[in-house]
Amino acid sequence: MPYLSVDRQQLANDIDELKKKINTPSQEDFQHLLKVERWGRLCALVGYLTAWIIPFNPLSALLISTANMTRWANVTHPVLHGAYDKVPNIPKRYTSKGYAKGCRRLFDWLDWIHPEAWDVEHNNLHHYRLGEDEDPDLIERNMKWLRESKIPMAIRYLLVISFTTIWKVVYYAPTTLRILRNIKRKKAGLPESHKTARNPFTKDGAALWLNCYLPYVLFRFVLAPMLFLPFGTDIAMNVLLTSILAEAFTNIHSFIMIVPNHSAEDIYRFDHPATSKGEFYLRQIIGSVNYTSGSDLVDFSHGWLNYQIEHHLFPALPLRQYQQISPDIKLICDKHHIPYLQENVFKRVRMSADLMVGKTNLRVAGAAPTLS
Repeated sequence: MPYLSVDRQQLANDIDELKKKINTPSQEDFQHLLKVERWGRLCALVGYLTAWIIPFNPLSALLISTANMTRWANVTHPVLHGAYDKVPNIPKRYTSKGYAKGCRRLFDWLDWIHPEAWDVEHNNLHHYRLGEDEDPDLIERNMKWLRESKIPMAIRYLLVISFTTIWKVVYYAPTTLRILRNIKRKKAGLPESHKTARNPFTKDGAALWLNCYLPYVLFRFVLAPMLFLPFGTDIAMNVLLTSILAEAFTNIHSFIMIVPNHSAEDIYRFDHPATSKGEFYLRQIIGSVNYTSGSDLVDFSHGWLNYQIEHHLFPALPLRQYQQISPDIKLICDKHHIPYLQENVFKRVRMSADLMVGKTNLRVAGAAPTLS
């Protein structure tokens, strides 16, 4: 089994040597980010300018959806990881300390997910406890209720398909906020809560509605359509209906790009924390999978999440540099006989669905050798 036989110390040495060769984030990296950001804004502009033509306009909804996904995956994700913090003279709003902070949230990333909660859940717990029980995105555990249910298999798949259209609302927003709330409770010496609060008439549920649900709903489904009211109520209604369809598309798109990264029968999970740097690096590789990659257009459509192995090894890397280091990571994996998983995203979606319904299981890593 590759997990047991890998020389962890040498793996750590090889990856650390590669780290020394990685360029310091530059203006070229920042200009690349701005280009990607412009692509997303162009999608939003054209999407809304054509959203009024017919109800549930599919092309406009797709463009708006792409813009929403871009804002999250291609801009927010790397910026909050600090990927551009070291770029000389970069505006503070593109740094991890300035992006989406306070009122900047309205301009940088007004989404279902609260930026501070996302930072805690994703940038910290998911990245540094990947595949462990403490990983909040461990799909095999999160879908245990469905995997162990007596629901017919065909219905389970239908439930998964339905879930893809609303998963940011029902999973990411409340889960990330609960984790942030528990961290603050722990610091205050208060007991943690493992219940996901959605009831607006409770304290925690009200926080979810006030911080996540209401701001996004008011912006996306009230304010945006109202801007078209001067042209007629039918026009505004068409924009509203197209916005609703775009929201479903965004959820589906993000689900397809995010969930398969770490969930399939050829992906490992771990029953104990990593005990060394080499062990940590190894887990990022065998606990992740890449998709088709290469050009900016292809990577843009994947939200640059198609470089998941590289991203988990170097989470604070500018988007452009993932393309550059990918061949080096492949060579290191070949040297150590570690599987470098990279496949078409739709194949990986099917494999993730099989895991979610209980048809397959994650691989369970054995105990690490003590002398490697």
